[in-house]
Amino acid sequence: MTAEELYNRLNKIHPGAVLCTYTMEKCEQMISTINEINELKKERDAVILAHSYVAPEIVLGVADYTGDSFKLSQDATTVKAKTIVFSAVRFMGETAKILNSTKDVLIPGPLTGCSLADSITGEEVQALRKKYPDHTFVCYINTTADVKAACDVCVTSGNVLKIVKSLENDKIVFVPDRLMGENLQKELIRQGIKKKIVLHTGCCYVHETYDPELINFFRSQNPGLKVVSHPECHPGVALLSDYVGSTGQMVTYIKEQPSGTPFLLLTECGLNARMHYEFPDKEFIGSCSMCKYMKSNSLENILETLRHPEKAEHVNLEENVRVAAKKCIDAMFHYSAL
Repeated sequence: MTAEELYNRLNKIHPGAVLCTYTMEKCEQMISTINEINELKKERDAVILAHSYVAPEIVLGVADYTGDSFKLSQDATTVKAKTIVFSAVRFMGETAKILNSTKDVLIPGPLTGCSLADSITGEEVQALRKKYPDHTFVCYINTTADVKAACDVCVTSGNVLKIVKSLENDKIVFVPDRLMGENLQKELIRQGIKKKIVLHTGCCYVHETYDPELINFFRSQNPGLKVVSHPECHPGVALLSDYVGSTGQMVTYIKEQPSGTPFLLLTECGLNARMHYEFPDKEFIGSCSMCKYMKSNSLENILETLRHPEKAEHVNLEENVRVAAKKCIDAMFHYSAL
């Protein structure tokens, strides 16, 4: 790749919606790192999986697979290379390892946690199981391997409603996202479906900051505005949104709207950047909310990971945990296919 080719990709990302500016000079500074990463991938028999929330130069410069948690989970099952560099956070790398036990999964970012995933442990789930022995335990994919191993079925923001509706048991414990759980409860009630759902207290620190007043302000300033939000947001935000869905579902919705449509995306700003590139005929407005964990991924630490994999963070799981967690994820794939 040349610096000009990189610039032609990145210059579609406009400052104001996201906190990043890409000049030709900046692309010239990055291109040698990008090209070395792409060469090392071949030498190391490695692929890079990158969540849409990481920096645009990773998504558009070195990633082999991009998307949300569910898509990347599916992509991980098709990987032929022996090494997966997962540019995201640790729980996503764990999911890749759960599905690919023989692969070497490396995490490049220094901040590998997640405020949501770290809000509950497997031990806490086991304690809840004793308290609610007759309930089916449903966990969001944004959880650690030990939590998945302690639950019955995993869900994503895109399939949670379908899967919970499909469960025979009307008694559900949903962990760890309280706000997503509240949105789920409201939608089930709206559809006339009776489920008793016990919620945990976890939240995504990025999504919980959005509020209804923000939507009202931007609507007053932008006629015809389409507000698209993530189900990790507050129910009041979801209520005022034109569309609520996973990042993958947001992309599909945006694609289907007419050229020139203005959008306010209430999710991590990495998706905003990706949409600027993929849909230059649409308008994306609003402020940028960044995830410090996702944005700790950089070209430099990906390069260092590939140069010195022996020093990198490897995802290793106890086999009994991996097997139990895989059963939980396999249940998700099963219900999603119904």
